[in-house]
Amino acid sequence: MLISFKIYIYTPPNALSFSSPTESNFFTCLQSSPFVTQNPEEAHLYFVPFSSNLSSRSVGRLIRELRMEFPYWDRTLGADHFYVSCAGLGYESDRNLVELKKNSVQISCFPAPEGRFVPHKDIILPPLANIARASHAPGNRTAKYLGFVRYNGIKESNLVNELRSDPDFLIESEPSNGTTLVGRLASSVFCLFEHGADVSGIGEALRFGCLPVVVMDRPMQDLPLMDVIRWQKIAIFVGSRGGVKEMKRVLESTCKEEECAWRKRLGVVASQHFVWNDTPQPYDSFHMVMYQLWLRRHTIRYARREYA
Repeated sequence: MLISFKIYIYTPPNALSFSSPTESNFFTCLQSSPFVTQNPEEAHLYFVPFSSNLSSRSVGRLIRELRMEFPYWDRTLGADHFYVSCAGLGYESDRNLVELKKNSVQISCFPAPEGRFVPHKDIILPPLANIARASHAPGNRTAKYLGFVRYNGIKESNLVNELRSDPDFLIESEPSNGTTLVGRLASSVFCLFEHGADVSGIGEALRFGCLPVVVMDRPMQDLPLMDVIRWQKIAIFVGSRGGVKEMKRVLESTCKEEECAWRKRLGVVASQHFVWNDTPQPYDSFHMVMYQLWLRRHTIRYARREYA
């Protein structure tokens, strides 16, 4: 992959503006990477860049212009193309948008908006970390809390109210960072995240040995790096309807001491894939996203039609 995988970037019609630092970071890394080629004939995939605030109509017009100017879209009906959009694209009636949504790979932020992510085709960007990579967990730590919930990690609900009144759980009332956050992560057995809330700290939880507990009431489909990480091995998934009592039962029954230690070791190893470097390094977030794109490089290419 590092040697042969090539991507051609179409020239954007205007200066790009992204709504998320993660989108911007990915595009910056891609532009300066050795994966980019100036020869579209040798490319495996084609990147369609457009700003986050571009209207659906304008995106459709962009695709129409690409298919008129270049032969590559019609060879696969867009299946060897990809784009970045944290908001995701909905289903539209315009043919160009339909093909973009149905066939092209969408790279979204985590969590993806409901109904705007196609499992097994689309990709989720790992979130940006809030803790400097140089930070380390304190040695010889002893868990003070069963579970830790970062600020906005779980949406306001009856479950949150129950967690606040339970001394086994630490619930942040305001954002923390640096050594305070590291200490809280390192002194908790589990870190709770609710799908749809702020889940940006899940990579940091893995890194500091705080086993992620993902609260979700639907099948797991859009976690970051689904093609790379076996999430069932490094995280626990629980529903929200049973309350704290049921959550504790699930955690205690599915994660005995030895199994928890094994899951945490795997999580620490996996955490390297949640690091965004200014200059991409092997196995970091950028390279794992590229690996997932590389897995999608095989597409059926139709013969170019010649018209009289």
